[in-house]
Amino acid sequence: MEATIEDLKALGHPIRWRILRLCLDRAFTNKELSVELDLAPATTLRHVRALVKTDFLVAEPVNTGEHGALQRPYRATARTRGLTIPLDDAGLAQQVDLAVLGAHRTELIAAGKDSGRGAKRGVLRLRPESVESLHRRIEDLIAEYTDEPDGEPLSYLWSLAARPPLDPDPRESAPGTIDR
Repeated sequence: MEATIEDLKALGHPIRWRILRLCLDRAFTNKELSVELDLAPATTLRHVRALVKTDFLVAEPVNTGEHGALQRPYRATARTRGLTIPLDDAGLAQQVDLAVLGAHRTELIAAGKDSGRGAKRGVLRLRPESVESLHRRIEDLIAEYTDEPDGEPLSYLWSLAARPPLDPDPRESAPGTIDR
């Protein structure tokens, strides 16, 4: 499914990705989320409402909290799985990419110095058909693995980004010029 403009706007903030990841394993109330994220409850609620409005979070039935107050827990719908983020002229797709990266970085830091399970970085030059093939193979590989309820909770990030073009090497002369 391709993300809409409203989806892209809702997913363009790292806090919202952190909320989605927290609410994937269990339902959280706004108060619990605000404590976990170290945010003001009103700020957290603004992010929660944006995710509910776009069906990335769903409200569960209201229940009674420990001091008798009514509370509403929220759970992630997993709607982001398989969601295609289309390129757009407004830069919303890049904003979503940066939000995912920011959320992943924050989780890596919060998990502590022993949290790393492996990272690879490199550079490639690929034709468009090879890029598509690489994406399909990565998606197929990830699809081979299903959640194991007794497994270690892990977060992964697959990112492929265009590198900025380099200016020509000024040490190389342009055709027809003479170096002095």
